[in-house]
Amino acid sequence: MSSLLAGTVGERMELADYYADFQRHYSRAREFWKLERGQVYSEPGDASWKAFDNGDWYKAMRLLEDRRSDLVEYFRENASRGLATRRIRIVSLPPTGYLQWELNLLKIRDELGGPVRILLDSDVADLEDQGRMPDVYTMDDCVMYEAVYDGHGVLDHARRYTDKILVGRCREFIADLYARGEPISAFFQREISHLPPARPSRQSIPHDYLEQAGRPLPIRS
Repeated sequence: MSSLLAGTVGERMELADYYADFQRHYSRAREFWKLERGQVYSEPGDASWKAFDNGDWYKAMRLLEDRRSDLVEYFRENASRGLATRRIRIVSLPPTGYLQWELNLLKIRDELGGPVRILLDSDVADLEDQGRMPDVYTMDDCVMYEAVYDGHGVLDHARRYTDKILVGRCREFIADLYARGEPISAFFQREISHLPPARPSRQSIPHDYLEQAGRPLPIRS
């Protein structure tokens, strides 16, 4: 594990409890910072990801575009209650098929009010001498969550951290990475826009995987 968490292991939360806790804190937060590091995930609860996983890139992109109106309202609601969201996405080149799909989604989020910046993995290599950085996100200085995935790249559970010193330090760490990052619009135009349709880089999983695993559908974040 990266030294970011200083060896601390947060409280394990199963998904139903985590989603409820996340929404409770998110509803009253004023700052949301997210660090995403992994390069391959599976999202069987997402219709666009399912189309991508089935090899239908154009349907996947159309379904992302169909999401615009919902995202407009989502970010409008955030702004109306004074919530600012920022995301830094670490990218390895050439991108995995999953990441190429996700960057299309993040570009839309950025355009509609959820700013996203990009750093290459080579830009953070000096920060990962003790292991790869985790996927973490903070809400003010009150709480931080770490996403934990199973062997198929599907969200399995979360870890919650509430020590204000640790949360504040991680928030500043993510903010520093964000300040160094390149706006996704410029990165996407240079590195992603010209790529051919992506295909999954791992074996497909059943699209009722969440049901089979007894996990709830993901929430919007």
